[in-house]
Amino acid sequence: MAVLEKGSKKLLNAWAFYDWANSVYPLVITSAVFPIFYGALTIIKDVETGEKISDTVTFLGYDFNNDSLISYITALSFLVVSFLSPILSGISDFVGNKEGFMKFFCYLGALSCIGLYWFSLDFLWFGLLCYMLALIGFWGSLVFYNSYLPDIAYPEQQDKISAKGFSMGYVGSVILLIVNLIMILKYDWFGFSDAGQPTRIAFIMVGLWWMLFAQYTFKHLPTGTNEGHKVTRSVLMHGYNELKKIWKALKSNKILRRYLSAFFVYSMAVQTIMIAATYFAVEELDWGNQDSTTGLIVSILLIQLVAVVGANYTARLSGKKGNIKTLIIIIFAWIVICAYAYFVVTPIQFYITAGCVGLVMGGIQSLSRSTYSKLIPEKTEDTASYFSFYDVAEKIGIVIGMFMYGFVAELTGSMRYSILFLITFFVIGVILLYRIPKNALEIK
Repeated sequence: MAVLEKGSKKLLNAWAFYDWANSVYPLVITSAVFPIFYGALTIIKDVETGEKISDTVTFLGYDFNNDSLISYITALSFLVVSFLSPILSGISDFVGNKEGFMKFFCYLGALSCIGLYWFSLDFLWFGLLCYMLALIGFWGSLVFYNSYLPDIAYPEQQDKISAKGFSMGYVGSVILLIVNLIMILKYDWFGFSDAGQPTRIAFIMVGLWWMLFAQYTFKHLPTGTNEGHKVTRSVLMHGYNELKKIWKALKSNKILRRYLSAFFVYSMAVQTIMIAATYFAVEELDWGNQDSTTGLIVSILLIQLVAVVGANYTARLSGKKGNIKTLIIIIFAWIVICAYAYFVVTPIQFYITAGCVGLVMGGIQSLSRSTYSKLIPEKTEDTASYFSFYDVAEKIGIVIGMFMYGFVAELTGSMRYSILFLITFFVIGVILLYRIPKNALEIK
Protein backbone atom coordinates (compact mmCIF):
# COMPACT_ATOMS: atom_id res chain seq x y z
CA MET A 1 0.00 0.00 0.00
CA ALA A 2 1.31 3.45 -0.96
CA VAL A 3 2.46 5.67 1.90
CA LEU A 4 0.22 8.72 2.28
CA GLU A 5 1.92 12.11 2.12
CA LYS A 6 2.10 14.37 5.19
CA GLY A 7 -0.85 16.75 5.19
CA SER A 8 -2.97 14.65 2.85
CA LYS A 9 -6.68 14.65 3.62
CA LYS A 10 -6.90 10.86 3.78
CA LEU A 11 -4.01 10.61 6.25
CA LEU A 12 -5.40 13.37 8.46
CA ASN A 13 -8.84 11.78 8.51
CA ALA A 14 -7.37 8.34 9.29
CA TRP A 15 -5.45 9.81 12.23
CA ALA A 16 -8.52 11.66 13.54
CA PHE A 17 -10.64 8.51 13.20
CA TYR A 18 -8.82 6.93 16.15
CA ASP A 19 -10.70 9.43 18.31
CA TRP A 20 -13.92 7.91 16.94
CA ALA A 21 -12.63 4.47 17.95
CA ASN A 22 -11.23 5.12 21.43
CA SER A 23 -13.53 7.87 22.74
CA VAL A 24 -16.12 5.28 23.72
CA TYR A 25 -13.81 4.38 26.61
CA PRO A 26 -13.76 7.80 28.35
CA LEU A 27 -17.48 8.27 27.73
CA VAL A 28 -18.94 4.87 28.63
CA ILE A 29 -16.31 3.61 31.09
CA THR A 30 -14.93 6.78 32.67
CA SER A 31 -17.95 9.08 32.57
CA ALA A 32 -21.28 7.32 32.09
CA VAL A 33 -22.18 3.66 32.48
CA PHE A 34 -19.37 2.32 34.67
CA PRO A 35 -19.55 5.03 37.40
CA ILE A 36 -23.30 4.46 37.72
CA PHE A 37 -22.75 0.69 37.76
CA TYR A 38 -19.98 1.08 40.36
CA GLY A 39 -22.17 3.33 42.51
CA ALA A 40 -25.09 0.89 42.39
CA LEU A 41 -22.74 -1.91 43.39
CA THR A 42 -21.00 -0.11 46.27
CA ILE A 43 -23.69 2.16 47.77
CA ILE A 44 -26.18 0.51 50.15
CA LYS A 45 -29.54 2.29 50.28
CA ASP A 46 -32.67 1.89 52.38
CA VAL A 47 -35.19 -0.10 50.33
CA GLU A 48 -38.15 2.01 51.39
CA THR A 49 -36.76 5.55 51.53
CA GLY A 50 -33.92 5.24 49.03
CA GLU A 51 -31.59 7.06 51.43
CA LYS A 52 -27.94 6.10 51.53
CA ILE A 53 -27.01 3.82 54.42
CA SER A 54 -23.39 3.08 53.59
CA ASP A 55 -20.82 3.77 50.86
CA THR A 56 -17.94 1.89 52.46
CA VAL A 57 -16.06 -0.75 50.46
CA THR A 58 -13.67 -3.34 51.89
CA PHE A 59 -10.60 -3.92 49.75
CA LEU A 60 -7.42 -5.79 50.72
CA GLY A 61 -8.58 -5.87 54.33
CA TYR A 62 -9.17 -2.11 54.60
CA ASP A 63 -12.37 -0.06 54.54
CA PHE A 64 -12.57 2.76 51.98
CA ASN A 65 -15.13 5.34 50.98
CA ASN A 66 -16.24 4.03 47.57
CA ASP A 67 -15.37 7.27 45.74
CA SER A 68 -12.01 7.54 47.47
CA LEU A 69 -11.16 3.95 46.49
CA ILE A 70 -11.84 4.49 42.80
CA SER A 71 -9.93 7.81 42.96
CA TYR A 72 -6.89 6.08 44.46
CA ILE A 73 -7.02 3.25 41.88
CA THR A 74 -7.30 5.85 39.13
CA ALA A 75 -4.33 7.77 40.52
CA LEU A 76 -2.29 4.56 40.72
CA SER A 77 -3.16 3.73 37.12
CA PHE A 78 -1.99 7.11 35.89
CA LEU A 79 1.19 6.74 37.93
CA VAL A 80 1.91 3.49 36.07
CA VAL A 81 1.26 5.22 32.74
CA SER A 82 3.57 8.10 33.65
CA PHE A 83 6.40 5.64 34.36
CA LEU A 84 5.75 3.47 31.31
CA SER A 85 5.27 6.11 28.63
CA PRO A 86 8.86 7.45 28.52
CA ILE A 87 10.24 3.91 28.31
CA LEU A 88 7.84 2.95 25.55
CA SER A 89 8.13 6.16 23.55
CA GLY A 90 11.92 5.88 23.72
CA ILE A 91 11.76 2.32 22.45
CA SER A 92 9.36 3.32 19.68
CA ASP A 93 11.72 6.08 18.57
CA PHE A 94 14.62 3.61 18.48
CA VAL A 95 12.71 0.81 16.80
CA GLY A 96 10.80 3.26 14.61
CA ASN A 97 7.40 1.63 15.10
CA LYS A 98 4.99 3.90 16.95
CA GLU A 99 2.09 2.06 15.36
CA GLY A 100 3.07 -1.26 16.96
CA PHE A 101 3.03 0.19 20.45
CA MET A 102 -0.17 2.09 19.76
CA LYS A 103 -1.80 -1.20 18.71
CA PHE A 104 -0.59 -3.01 21.84
CA PHE A 105 -2.13 -0.45 24.19
CA CYS A 106 -5.29 -0.23 22.10
CA TYR A 107 -5.85 -4.00 22.40
CA LEU A 108 -4.86 -4.04 26.09
CA GLY A 109 -7.43 -1.34 26.85
CA ALA A 110 -10.17 -2.85 24.71
CA LEU A 111 -9.80 -6.37 26.13
CA SER A 112 -9.74 -4.99 29.67
CA CYS A 113 -13.02 -3.18 29.00
CA ILE A 114 -14.48 -6.52 27.99
CA GLY A 115 -13.13 -7.96 31.26
CA LEU A 116 -15.26 -5.47 33.21
CA TYR A 117 -18.22 -7.68 32.31
CA TRP A 118 -17.20 -9.84 35.30
CA PHE A 119 -16.82 -6.93 37.77
CA SER A 120 -18.27 -7.88 41.19
CA LEU A 121 -17.71 -7.22 44.89
CA ASP A 122 -16.86 -10.90 45.41
CA PHE A 123 -13.89 -10.56 43.04
CA LEU A 124 -13.25 -6.85 43.49
CA TRP A 125 -9.53 -7.24 42.83
CA PHE A 126 -10.23 -8.59 39.33
CA GLY A 127 -12.69 -5.84 38.49
CA LEU A 128 -10.36 -3.09 39.69
CA LEU A 129 -7.47 -4.73 37.79
CA CYS A 130 -9.50 -4.63 34.56
CA TYR A 131 -10.45 -1.01 35.30
CA MET A 132 -6.79 -0.19 35.85
CA LEU A 133 -5.54 -1.98 32.70
CA ALA A 134 -8.27 -0.37 30.57
CA LEU A 135 -7.14 3.05 31.76
CA ILE A 136 -3.48 2.20 31.12
CA GLY A 137 -4.37 0.93 27.63
CA PHE A 138 -6.32 4.04 26.72
CA TRP A 139 -3.77 6.58 27.90
CA GLY A 140 -0.82 4.47 26.77
CA SER A 141 -2.14 4.43 23.21
CA LEU A 142 -2.66 8.20 23.33
CA VAL A 143 1.08 8.73 23.96
CA PHE A 144 1.76 7.43 20.46
CA TYR A 145 -1.43 8.76 18.88
CA ASN A 146 -0.68 12.33 19.96
CA SER A 147 2.95 12.06 18.90
CA TYR A 148 1.79 11.40 15.33
CA LEU A 149 0.21 14.89 15.07
CA PRO A 150 3.32 16.85 13.95
CA ASP A 151 4.28 13.89 11.73
CA ILE A 152 1.04 13.81 9.74
CA ALA A 153 -0.04 17.48 9.78
CA TYR A 154 1.64 20.81 9.05
CA PRO A 155 1.46 23.55 11.75
CA GLU A 156 -1.36 25.41 9.99
CA GLN A 157 -3.42 22.18 9.89
CA GLN A 158 -2.93 21.06 13.47
CA ASP A 159 -5.56 23.13 15.30
CA LYS A 160 -8.25 22.10 12.85
CA ILE A 161 -7.43 18.39 12.66
CA SER A 162 -6.94 18.17 16.44
CA ALA A 163 -10.41 19.68 16.95
CA LYS A 164 -11.82 17.37 14.27
CA GLY A 165 -10.44 14.35 16.11
CA PHE A 166 -12.14 15.35 19.34
CA SER A 167 -15.37 16.13 17.48
CA MET A 168 -15.39 12.72 15.78
CA GLY A 169 -14.75 11.13 19.15
CA TYR A 170 -17.70 12.90 20.73
CA VAL A 171 -20.08 11.91 17.93
CA GLY A 172 -18.95 8.28 17.75
CA SER A 173 -19.04 7.75 21.49
CA VAL A 174 -22.51 9.30 21.75
CA ILE A 175 -23.83 6.85 19.16
CA LEU A 176 -22.65 3.86 21.21
CA LEU A 177 -23.84 5.41 24.47
CA ILE A 178 -27.34 5.90 23.06
CA VAL A 179 -27.41 2.22 22.06
CA ASN A 180 -26.24 1.29 25.57
CA LEU A 181 -28.83 3.61 27.11
CA ILE A 182 -31.67 1.98 25.16
CA MET A 183 -30.48 -1.48 26.18
CA ILE A 184 -30.23 -0.51 29.86
CA LEU A 185 -33.46 1.46 30.20
CA LYS A 186 -35.55 -0.80 27.97
CA TYR A 187 -33.94 -4.06 29.04
CA ASP A 188 -37.23 -5.96 28.74
CA TRP A 189 -37.26 -5.28 24.97
CA PHE A 190 -34.14 -7.41 24.71
CA GLY A 191 -35.36 -10.23 26.97
CA PHE A 192 -33.43 -9.24 30.12
CA SER A 193 -34.98 -9.44 33.59
CA ASP A 194 -33.21 -6.31 34.86
CA ALA A 195 -30.70 -3.61 33.80
CA GLY A 196 -27.67 -5.43 35.23
CA GLN A 197 -26.92 -7.71 32.28
CA PRO A 198 -27.21 -5.07 29.49
CA THR A 199 -24.99 -2.79 31.60
CA ARG A 200 -22.29 -5.45 31.64
CA ILE A 201 -22.80 -6.08 27.90
CA ALA A 202 -22.11 -2.36 27.36
CA PHE A 203 -18.54 -2.95 28.57
CA ILE A 204 -18.07 -5.68 25.94
CA MET A 205 -19.45 -3.39 23.23
CA VAL A 206 -16.93 -0.69 24.18
CA GLY A 207 -14.01 -3.10 23.77
CA LEU A 208 -15.23 -4.37 20.40
CA TRP A 209 -15.99 -0.87 19.06
CA TRP A 210 -12.56 0.37 20.10
CA MET A 211 -10.64 -2.50 18.47
CA LEU A 212 -12.65 -2.71 15.24
CA PHE A 213 -12.79 0.98 14.31
CA ALA A 214 -9.11 1.45 15.17
CA GLN A 215 -8.24 -0.77 12.22
CA TYR A 216 -8.87 2.06 9.74
CA THR A 217 -6.35 4.26 11.55
CA PHE A 218 -3.78 1.47 11.78
CA LYS A 219 -4.16 0.80 8.05
CA HIS A 220 -3.05 4.31 7.02
CA LEU A 221 -0.67 5.61 9.70
CA PRO A 222 3.04 5.56 8.79
CA THR A 223 4.89 2.66 10.42
CA GLY A 224 8.35 4.24 10.69
CA THR A 225 11.68 3.74 8.96
CA ASN A 226 13.85 1.90 11.52
CA GLU A 227 12.02 -1.40 11.73
CA GLY A 228 14.21 -4.37 12.48
CA HIS A 229 16.19 -2.73 15.28
CA LYS A 230 16.19 -4.98 18.32
CA VAL A 231 15.24 -3.78 21.78
CA THR A 232 18.19 -4.42 24.09
CA ARG A 233 18.65 -3.71 27.77
CA SER A 234 20.44 -0.44 27.00
CA VAL A 235 17.44 0.74 24.98
CA LEU A 236 15.05 0.46 27.93
CA MET A 237 16.42 3.63 29.49
CA HIS A 238 16.48 5.45 26.17
CA GLY A 239 13.12 7.11 26.85
CA TYR A 240 14.24 8.52 30.18
CA ASN A 241 17.45 9.74 28.61
CA GLU A 242 15.39 11.47 25.94
CA LEU A 243 13.25 13.09 28.63
CA LYS A 244 16.41 14.34 30.31
CA LYS A 245 17.47 15.88 27.01
CA ILE A 246 14.08 17.57 26.63
CA TRP A 247 14.25 18.76 30.26
CA LYS A 248 17.63 20.35 29.50
CA ALA A 249 16.27 21.79 26.25
CA LEU A 250 13.43 23.43 28.19
CA LYS A 251 15.99 25.44 30.15
CA SER A 252 16.83 27.34 26.99
CA ASN A 253 13.24 27.36 25.66
CA LYS A 254 11.49 29.73 28.03
CA ILE A 255 8.20 29.80 26.13
CA LEU A 256 7.75 26.02 25.98
CA ARG A 257 8.82 25.69 29.63
CA ARG A 258 6.26 28.22 30.78
CA TYR A 259 3.53 26.64 28.68
CA LEU A 260 4.22 23.16 30.09
CA SER A 261 4.16 24.53 33.64
CA ALA A 262 0.75 26.11 33.02
CA PHE A 263 -0.57 23.00 31.27
CA PHE A 264 0.60 20.76 34.12
CA VAL A 265 -1.40 22.76 36.65
CA TYR A 266 -4.66 23.49 34.83
CA SER A 267 -4.82 20.04 33.22
CA MET A 268 -4.60 18.58 36.73
CA ALA A 269 -7.99 20.14 37.48
CA VAL A 270 -9.61 19.54 34.08
CA GLN A 271 -8.86 15.83 33.96
CA THR A 272 -9.86 15.27 37.58
CA ILE A 273 -13.24 16.92 37.02
CA MET A 274 -13.87 14.92 33.85
CA ILE A 275 -13.05 11.65 35.61
CA ALA A 276 -14.93 12.36 38.86
CA ALA A 277 -18.01 14.28 37.61
CA THR A 278 -20.37 11.32 37.45
CA TYR A 279 -19.27 9.97 40.83
CA PHE A 280 -20.04 13.45 42.20
CA ALA A 281 -23.53 13.41 40.67
CA VAL A 282 -24.31 9.91 41.98
CA GLU A 283 -23.17 10.82 45.49
CA GLU A 284 -24.17 14.46 46.00
CA LEU A 285 -27.34 15.23 44.00
CA ASP A 286 -30.91 14.95 45.25
CA TRP A 287 -32.61 13.12 42.40
CA GLY A 288 -35.95 12.80 44.20
CA ASN A 289 -38.36 10.64 42.22
CA GLN A 290 -36.36 11.05 39.02
CA ASP A 291 -34.42 8.06 37.72
CA SER A 292 -30.78 8.97 38.40
CA THR A 293 -29.43 6.60 35.73
CA THR A 294 -31.45 8.28 32.98
CA GLY A 295 -30.64 11.74 34.30
CA LEU A 296 -26.91 11.11 34.48
CA ILE A 297 -26.62 9.60 31.04
CA VAL A 298 -28.74 12.39 29.51
CA SER A 299 -26.44 14.97 31.11
CA ILE A 300 -23.37 13.16 29.77
CA LEU A 301 -24.90 13.03 26.29
CA LEU A 302 -25.50 16.77 26.60
CA ILE A 303 -21.84 17.31 27.47
CA GLN A 304 -20.68 15.29 24.46
CA LEU A 305 -22.94 17.02 21.96
CA VAL A 306 -22.15 20.51 23.22
CA ALA A 307 -18.45 19.61 23.27
CA VAL A 308 -18.49 19.16 19.48
CA VAL A 309 -19.58 22.79 19.15
CA GLY A 310 -17.12 23.89 21.82
CA ALA A 311 -14.10 22.21 20.20
CA ASN A 312 -14.78 23.71 16.78
CA TYR A 313 -15.65 27.16 18.12
CA THR A 314 -12.43 27.16 20.15
CA ALA A 315 -10.41 26.37 17.02
CA ARG A 316 -11.97 29.38 15.27
CA LEU A 317 -11.53 31.62 18.32
CA SER A 318 -7.86 30.72 18.58
CA GLY A 319 -7.45 31.76 14.95
CA LYS A 320 -8.71 35.24 15.84
CA LYS A 321 -7.31 35.81 19.33
CA GLY A 322 -4.37 33.39 19.44
CA ASN A 323 -3.94 30.11 21.30
CA ILE A 324 -2.68 31.44 24.63
CA LYS A 325 -5.33 34.13 25.03
CA THR A 326 -8.06 31.64 24.11
CA LEU A 327 -6.77 29.16 26.71
CA ILE A 328 -6.92 31.89 29.38
CA ILE A 329 -10.53 32.68 28.45
CA ILE A 330 -11.49 28.99 28.65
CA ILE A 331 -9.82 28.53 32.06
CA PHE A 332 -11.71 31.52 33.47
CA ALA A 333 -14.87 29.74 32.33
CA TRP A 334 -13.75 26.60 34.21
CA ILE A 335 -13.29 28.64 37.41
CA VAL A 336 -16.86 29.95 37.18
CA ILE A 337 -18.19 26.44 36.51
CA CYS A 338 -16.41 24.98 39.57
CA ALA A 339 -17.69 27.76 41.82
CA TYR A 340 -21.24 27.14 40.59
CA ALA A 341 -20.89 23.34 40.93
CA TYR A 342 -20.26 23.70 44.67
CA PHE A 343 -23.89 24.84 45.08
CA VAL A 344 -25.44 22.32 42.68
CA VAL A 345 -28.13 20.21 44.37
CA THR A 346 -30.90 19.52 41.85
CA PRO A 347 -30.75 17.66 38.52
CA ILE A 348 -31.67 20.85 36.61
CA GLN A 349 -28.68 22.64 38.11
CA PHE A 350 -26.48 19.71 37.15
CA TYR A 351 -27.75 19.83 33.54
CA ILE A 352 -26.84 23.52 33.38
CA THR A 353 -23.37 22.71 34.70
CA ALA A 354 -23.04 19.83 32.23
CA GLY A 355 -23.85 22.08 29.27
CA CYS A 356 -21.24 24.62 30.38
CA VAL A 357 -18.63 21.90 30.90
CA GLY A 358 -19.31 20.62 27.39
CA LEU A 359 -18.54 23.99 25.86
CA VAL A 360 -15.10 24.23 27.46
CA MET A 361 -14.12 20.54 27.75
CA GLY A 362 -13.38 19.77 24.11
CA GLY A 363 -11.92 23.21 23.50
CA ILE A 364 -9.29 23.06 26.22
CA GLN A 365 -8.22 19.52 25.28
CA SER A 366 -7.83 20.06 21.56
CA LEU A 367 -6.27 23.52 21.89
CA SER A 368 -3.80 22.38 24.57
CA ARG A 369 -2.62 19.54 22.33
CA SER A 370 -2.26 21.65 19.18
CA THR A 371 -0.60 24.55 21.04
CA TYR A 372 2.05 22.22 22.40
CA SER A 373 2.56 20.70 18.97
CA LYS A 374 3.16 24.18 17.51
CA LEU A 375 5.65 25.07 20.24
CA ILE A 376 7.85 22.03 19.62
CA PRO A 377 11.05 23.27 17.90
CA GLU A 378 10.97 22.97 14.13
CA LYS A 379 12.79 20.08 12.44
CA THR A 380 12.41 17.94 15.58
CA GLU A 381 12.51 14.27 14.63
CA ASP A 382 11.85 12.62 18.02
CA THR A 383 8.33 13.99 18.43
CA ALA A 384 7.31 10.91 20.44
CA SER A 385 9.74 11.93 23.19
CA TYR A 386 8.36 15.47 23.25
CA PHE A 387 4.82 14.17 23.48
CA SER A 388 5.92 11.62 26.06
CA PHE A 389 7.11 14.53 28.18
CA TYR A 390 3.74 16.22 27.59
CA ASP A 391 1.86 13.06 28.55
CA VAL A 392 4.01 12.41 31.61
CA ALA A 393 3.30 15.96 32.81
CA GLU A 394 -0.41 15.41 32.25
CA LYS A 395 -0.48 12.01 33.96
CA ILE A 396 1.50 13.09 37.03
CA GLY A 397 -0.87 16.02 37.26
CA ILE A 398 -3.83 13.63 37.21
CA VAL A 399 -2.19 11.47 39.89
CA ILE A 400 -1.90 14.52 42.15
CA GLY A 401 -5.37 15.76 41.21
CA MET A 402 -7.15 12.44 41.81
CA PHE A 403 -5.27 11.78 45.03
CA MET A 404 -6.12 15.25 46.37
CA TYR A 405 -9.72 14.86 45.22
CA GLY A 406 -10.07 11.54 47.07
CA PHE A 407 -8.17 12.81 50.11
CA VAL A 408 -10.30 15.95 50.48
CA ALA A 409 -13.48 13.88 50.03
CA GLU A 410 -12.29 11.40 52.67
CA LEU A 411 -11.28 14.23 55.01
CA THR A 412 -14.44 16.33 54.70
CA GLY A 413 -16.99 13.63 53.90
CA SER A 414 -18.16 15.59 50.85
CA MET A 415 -17.00 15.74 47.26
CA ARG A 416 -18.19 19.37 47.06
CA TYR A 417 -15.11 20.59 48.87
CA SER A 418 -12.96 18.60 46.44
CA ILE A 419 -14.53 20.46 43.49
CA LEU A 420 -14.01 23.79 45.24
CA PHE A 421 -10.39 22.89 45.98
CA LEU A 422 -9.68 22.39 42.26
CA ILE A 423 -10.29 26.10 41.59
CA THR A 424 -6.85 26.70 43.07
CA PHE A 425 -5.22 24.81 40.19
CA PHE A 426 -7.13 26.81 37.58
CA VAL A 427 -6.12 30.12 39.15
CA ILE A 428 -2.44 29.11 39.20
CA GLY A 429 -2.75 27.91 35.58
CA VAL A 430 -4.08 31.30 34.46
CA ILE A 431 -1.28 33.14 36.25
CA LEU A 432 1.31 30.94 34.54
CA LEU A 433 -0.29 31.43 31.11
CA TYR A 434 -0.15 35.20 31.56
CA ARG A 435 3.65 34.86 31.78
CA ILE A 436 3.76 33.57 28.19
CA PRO A 437 4.24 36.25 25.49
CA LYS A 438 1.11 36.84 23.40
CA ASN A 439 3.11 36.29 20.22
CA ALA A 440 4.69 33.09 21.59
CA LEU A 441 3.86 30.98 18.54
CA GLU A 442 5.57 33.46 16.25
CA ILE A 443 8.80 33.82 18.26
CA LYS A 444 9.27 30.19 19.33
